Amino acid sequence: MPLLSVLASNPAPMKRAAGLIARSLASAVEKPALAAHYPVTPGSLTAQLRLRSGETFTGGSFGAPVSTVGETVFTTSLVGYPESMTDPSYRGQLLVFTQPLVGNYGVPGRERDEFGLLKHFESEGIQCRGIVVGDYATKYSHWNAVESLSQWCEREGVPAITGVDTRALVHILRGQGSTLGSLSVGASVSDAVEWVDPNADNLVAQASTDQVRVFNPNGDVHVALIDCGVKYNIIRSLCAQGARVTLVPWNHPIADDLASFDGVFISNGPGSPTHCTETIEQLRRAFAVYQRPIFGICMGNQLMGLAAGLDVYKMPFGNRGHNQPAVDLTTGKCVITSQNHGYALNDSVMPSGWDRFFVNANDGSNEGIRHVERPFRSVQFHPEAKGGPLDTMHLFGEFVDQVRAMKAARVPAVAEYESVNVKQSATA
Repeated sequence: MPLLSVLASNPAPMKRAAGLIARSLASAVEKPALAAHYPVTPGSLTAQLRLRSGETFTGGSFGAPVSTVGETVFTTSLVGYPESMTDPSYRGQLLVFTQPLVGNYGVPGRERDEFGLLKHFESEGIQCRGIVVGDYATKYSHWNAVESLSQWCEREGVPAITGVDTRALVHILRGQGSTLGSLSVGASVSDAVEWVDPNADNLVAQASTDQVRVFNPNGDVHVALIDCGVKYNIIRSLCAQGARVTLVPWNHPIADDLASFDGVFISNGPGSPTHCTETIEQLRRAFAVYQRPIFGICMGNQLMGLAAGLDVYKMPFGNRGHNQPAVDLTTGKCVITSQNHGYALNDSVMPSGWDRFFVNANDGSNEGIRHVERPFRSVQFHPEAKGGPLDTMHLFGEFVDQVRAMKAARVPAVAEYESVNVKQSATA
């Protein structure tokens, strides 16, 4: 029998539900003290999130008592806030978690793995400028936790606000696009805000290493990893495949030393790729002469695209989370991916010699490019996940296997073109 017919013949359940709602509303009115404190709990500082577009959200502070301004973005990830908050791609941003309950499993310790990388974080510290949650769990429970999310934010000097209607906030961001936001706490709450756009700065230069570092020095193939704000799990994934990884700064003159490497990898990173003119030029020179594999992730995809001749555009609110579907155009297979980016390549017209590799199944945006003849590929999503789906983790193995095979076949790393000044000896 249809549900409406059942309710019509027996209205008692509806009457009981109406009574419960009435009593709940009456209880809230009878407790003005609770109403006055919500969503700021007794004893906590007031925090305020203001969007540049005018909307204001008031809640309670559970982080550092400081003020900050950043681009307000949201992530749909259900878990993984330690990994997301330490992802350099979130540098300069106020991170809104759509998962309503955040902090319930605390924050893990700073143990390091066999490669010297932090096991549970994607960099040495929190990268986002502040976090926004619907309901912060003051009590955490996890075998691996050593402190609460609140303690971690306070120690790292990062403000955090709870009690925000994140559903309403995300509706605004999806409707009008990501916007600048101001997160202020306690006495620092003020109507006067200096709206400084972090994307106007070269955030990649801020996030990148300033020195050359080597990981897994006994690896059998040598991969150069251009650090545009690399996640630790990218380094770990390459090392786990047996590669020796040399991490170089974002503006390293890689084109002058290509023959020293069996493969080249370009990492993720924050902000606009248009600031990275030096990296783009180095990749353009590399494309002209390098004959071994080149692979890019996220920012690496955008930089490879710009070097190939494509343009980029700012997405309305970006793709961030662990549930983004991407279609492999070489196989037709759809995979679930982890993503974190606010810019995308305009692939409506592909340059000669290049083709689309992946496409987003939701919005049709670019998710990767590939060269039709050379072993050059890139993806916009994160195959290394951390935390997130492992559908595309195999791409690391495929890259290193291809590097290893071309080295074994003694394919020269650099072709001899007089028009480009590069070293001519190949890695044996």
